[in-house]
Amino acid sequence: MNLKQFLLALHLTPGVGKAKEAKVIAALNQQGNPEQGPYPWPFLTLALVLGLEPGSQPYRQIQASYEWSLDKALAYQGDWLTYFDKYYPKRLSEIYQPPLVLFYQGDLRALALPSLTVVGARAASSYGLTALRQLLPDVIKTGIGIVSGLAKGIDVMAHQTTFHYGGVPVAVIGTGLDRAYPANHRLLQEQVGQQGLLLSEYPVGSLPLRSHFPDRNRIIAGLSSATLVIEAKHYSGSLITANLALQENRQVLAVPGPIDAPLSVGPNELIQAGALPVLTSSDIIKAVSCLT
Repeated sequence: MNLKQFLLALHLTPGVGKAKEAKVIAALNQQGNPEQGPYPWPFLTLALVLGLEPGSQPYRQIQASYEWSLDKALAYQGDWLTYFDKYYPKRLSEIYQPPLVLFYQGDLRALALPSLTVVGARAASSYGLTALRQLLPDVIKTGIGIVSGLAKGIDVMAHQTTFHYGGVPVAVIGTGLDRAYPANHRLLQEQVGQQGLLLSEYPVGSLPLRSHFPDRNRIIAGLSSATLVIEAKHYSGSLITANLALQENRQVLAVPGPIDAPLSVGPNELIQAGALPVLTSSDIIKAVSCLT
């Protein structure tokens, strides 16, 4: 078993979540050359790295599934990327609790492009869609990749606009790569996997659980040097993504809107808090270019 298979096995082990994976990353970084094995680790070594107390419930839970996960990793047929692979984007490696493993379909070279994360309301208004159509084409034509989450509304429009102008779409989803959520986005999801890059932290078969989407949002924010918010309510997933970007010292851009429009509350508050107001495509291009 090599390092890549070993890390996949850990990722597939129930009870080994983001916090414990971060401990594995730290331990391997301290080792100097992560490629040096042998792998897999004996369970006692793993337990020591994860800080598991012998005899505790987490210790017993992970011990019971560890061998099963090693076998499953050896038999896995899909494509996956690990924190220590050469294509793993530096921007993502710098976030708090970066994903240890990402499953993917498409061209990993998309991760090397300067990129812009685009998020916004699922029930986007005509104003939001007009803003997106006006702002994104020139951004896409400069070769900036567009990252989003394949959700309804602004996300889907961002991906469709990217396709229309010959750009590179990168989508991060909260299910396994074999599933689409919502289901009517399956065709678009397949197109992203064929012409851009489709990413997920979750293995094949994973359902769209509510807990998956905040975790997915940290990846969406982490992949780009800047995040653009086009319409969002006061409490929304888009603002969660924007706040995650701020926590990682990334630039947040926002499209201002009418003060009496509920979907403009989020962007307007972000601008009030220091986000860069976006009025033209050049505002976006300058921000991404300066940060890349």
